[in-house]
Amino acid sequence: MDVNSVTAGEVEITYEASGPDMGQPVLLLHGWPDDPRTFDGVIPKLNAAGWRTIVPYWRGCGPTKFLNPEGPRSGETAALATDILAFMDGLGFSRLPVVGHDWGGRVAYMLAAARPQRVSSIAALSVPWAPGRIGVPPLPQVRAFWYQWFMNTEPGAAFVRENPLAFAREQWVAWSPPGPWFTDETFSKIAPSLQNPDWAAVTLNFYRSRWGADAPDPRFAELRQAAEGAGSIAVPTLVINGAADTCVLPASFSGQEQHFTGTYRRVELEDVGHFPTREAPDKVAEALLTHLGEVGEH
Repeated sequence: MDVNSVTAGEVEITYEASGPDMGQPVLLLHGWPDDPRTFDGVIPKLNAAGWRTIVPYWRGCGPTKFLNPEGPRSGETAALATDILAFMDGLGFSRLPVVGHDWGGRVAYMLAAARPQRVSSIAALSVPWAPGRIGVPPLPQVRAFWYQWFMNTEPGAAFVRENPLAFAREQWVAWSPPGPWFTDETFSKIAPSLQNPDWAAVTLNFYRSRWGADAPDPRFAELRQAAEGAGSIAVPTLVINGAADTCVLPASFSGQEQHFTGTYRRVELEDVGHFPTREAPDKVAEALLTHLGEVGEH
C-alpha cells in the first residue's frame, strides 16, 4: 500500500493506494465515524480483480489537514464533494468510478447529481438519495437520527468536542448487530483518525448545517444548488444497505429506483447493519465487482 498526499483546494488530503500500478483506478470514500480501514476487507478482492484502489481521508480525519490554520472548518456535503473534485484534479483524473459509504455515499450522490461528467459510475452504501433539499424523514427515522439532533444543540455539540471517541464508539455500538466485526481492537485502529484536531468541528458542521443550526457555507452554494436542483441521477448506480441497519432504516431505501434514469441496482444484506464493508466484506466486494465489471489481471 502506498500512502501519499496531494493539495486539494483548502486541504492537503492524505490517501492510500493499492493494487496494480496500471490497474483501472476506483475511488473509495469512507463514512462517518470511520476511516479508510473500513475497506480493508474489500480492497484485496478489488485489487486481485485488477482494480487500483484510491482511498482518501476526509477533511478533519486522520492525517488530512487544512492548509489555513485559521480557516473555517466546513463539513457540509458540498465541501466534502469539492475536496474530492480537487483531489481528482490533483491526481490527474477527469472521471472515475466512485464507491462511498455513509458520508462517502452522500458525496457520490452529489457528484452524480451535480457533476455527472466526473463519475463513470457510483456505488453508495448505507445511504439513500432523493431529489431536492433534505426534509424531515418519517418518525421512526427521526428517532434513529437522535445523534444528529443531539449535535444541533449547544450541550450536544460541547459533548462531541469534549468526548469525540466515546461519541463515535456509541454509534458503532448502536447501528449494527453485535458480532466479530466490532471489537475494542477494531475501533482502536481508527481512533487516531478521530483524534485529528479538526474532526469534531467538521463533524458538527456536517450535521448542524444539514438541519439549520449552522448556516450553509456560501463558498459551496453553486455545487449544493446544482445537486438540489437535479431531478434524477443518470449515472449507473449500485446501492448496498444492511437489513439490520438501525441508523438509516431499510425503509428509507424503498422506492428509490424512481429517482434514477440510468442503471440502478440495490442489494440488501441480511443480518448486516450500517457498516457492510466491515460486517460482510466478501458480499460487498462481490456486488462491487459485478457493478464495476471485472477487468482481469494487468
